[in-house]
Amino acid sequence: SSELGINLKTKKTEETFKWFLACLLFGKPIQQEVAKRTYFEFKKAKLLSCNKISEAGWDKLVKILDDGHYVRYDFSTATKLLDICQQIKKNYHNWGSFWKGIQNKKDLRKKLLAFKGVGPVTAEIYLRDIIL
Repeated sequence: SSELGINLKTKKTEETFKWFLACLLFGKPIQQEVAKRTYFEFKKAKLLSCNKISEAGWDKLVKILDDGHYVRYDFSTATKLLDICQQIKKNYHNWGSFWKGIQNKKDLRKKLLAFKGVGPVTAEIYLRDIIL
């Protein structure tokens, strides 16, 4: 996370969502440099929140993924990002509310895996750096 300029020590919801986005990118079987480059494309486009990703829409997300050379999974990842942001809004209203009731990493893992499109690899990457 620190390599991406994400400061999880602050425990701010903005930072924990940035890390979640990065983990969604790193969770696919793709080169780390490609995932990293793609995260920076999202940062450059100022799409680092659930609302901004939702507002961007599928076509813009595909373009950003392509700009990061995340081309093998561009369509499916754009769809997944939009689906997960929709799940966050529907179930929690926002990313900050997602954190309510989480006592430990076991609780967090369970909530992460409840998202359609988040598997064990993505959850483990997220849990590695997150500070509760």
